[in-house]
Amino acid sequence: QNGVVRRLKSRDSWNTSWEKRMREALTAAPRDVIASPIMMLPNGSQAIATGDDKPKRQLGGRSRALRIMNSFLVERAAGYRGGISSPLKAIKNGSRLSPYIALGCISMREVVQATREQAVSLSASDIFEKKLAAGLKGFESRLHWHCHFMQKLEDAPFQEFENLHSAYDGLRDSLVATVEQKQRLQAWQTGTTGWPLIDACMAMLRHTGWINFRMRAMLMSTASYLFWLHWRETGLHLAREFLDYEPGIHWPQTQMQSGTTGINTLRIYNPIKQAQDQDPNGEFVRHWLPALKHVPNTWIFEPWLMPNNLQLKYGCILDKDYPMPVLNIDYAMRRARLNLTALRKDDDVRKEAQSIVKKHGSRAGMAGGIRDKNGNIIAKKSNELMQSKVKSSKLNTAELKEKAKQQLLF
Repeated sequence: QNGVVRRLKSRDSWNTSWEKRMREALTAAPRDVIASPIMMLPNGSQAIATGDDKPKRQLGGRSRALRIMNSFLVERAAGYRGGISSPLKAIKNGSRLSPYIALGCISMREVVQATREQAVSLSASDIFEKKLAAGLKGFESRLHWHCHFMQKLEDAPFQEFENLHSAYDGLRDSLVATVEQKQRLQAWQTGTTGWPLIDACMAMLRHTGWINFRMRAMLMSTASYLFWLHWRETGLHLAREFLDYEPGIHWPQTQMQSGTTGINTLRIYNPIKQAQDQDPNGEFVRHWLPALKHVPNTWIFEPWLMPNNLQLKYGCILDKDYPMPVLNIDYAMRRARLNLTALRKDDDVRKEAQSIVKKHGSRAGMAGGIRDKNGNIIAKKSNELMQSKVKSSKLNTAELKEKAKQQLLF
């Protein structure tokens, strides 16, 4: 019940196929589940995941998935637009449905249809519901893109192991063989880079198995561009940490954030700027990095600039309580941009990029407009049309909002 098409001949028809699938009737959940025979692992087998179970992860199950979906559609989605880039705000404003979709507790079709049904029940004159409608519109667009990326891996499964664009082969050492590379990889994996937002995100990931999309992109960008590590090894680490690991999204995004698709804009994130933009008061960083809890805002994102007397005063001695940065950010960003920009100017590289766009690129008509439950786009100014779609089964929004306040994400 997702949008992936087996043996897709052309991307030109994919949007239509996705819409057709999302309109189809839901498949009823089975009444009884017959468990498969118990399989014993060989002696000495170890779990693939890095470490023990996440102590603060979301809990599983279909009933919990439905409650979280309900709380998002009737209330939390009002903060979706402009509220999912910050690691603080995204905890509430994001849908938090990704683990349940990835593990099959709810289906993509089910979420799309529920989103559309809620959208047509909203009043265009109510301020809260206008924000909610905008959030639902943005959310449905993300649902479409979710399947768009899964289709990329379906059409080119080799990209889990190899660069999508062959010109980038050999650009980074896939073996992570040198001592310096191993040190950088370990610092990144363990959240000891010396860049507070990176380290805080890794700490949250270890405890919850989840971090918002912008921070995921920043983590991958830091590993690939600033540390100049091959995306395969770092991608595996994140795959093992993510509670909502979905290969079809993970590996295309891993390459996209590493600059090896040849067709996407280079997104080289600066961890300091991202911290200033997304955690301006340092609340997220202080929560996940106790060593920095007394450091004032002036130094919170660049603690290595603190004079020695202030390090003593705030209880954060560099290279004792908190690590010094592994390298200089500005230098690393310039080096990465120069390496990749020069490569992209080559005529043969551009030619291969054009073929990649033809096979994998998005097409006009990607979702994003508010639609009714049948998939028809609703005119923005047609309140009458919106209201006419609401039948006797219309959600009692006020009642559901009250119930949603009681729902916990964890």
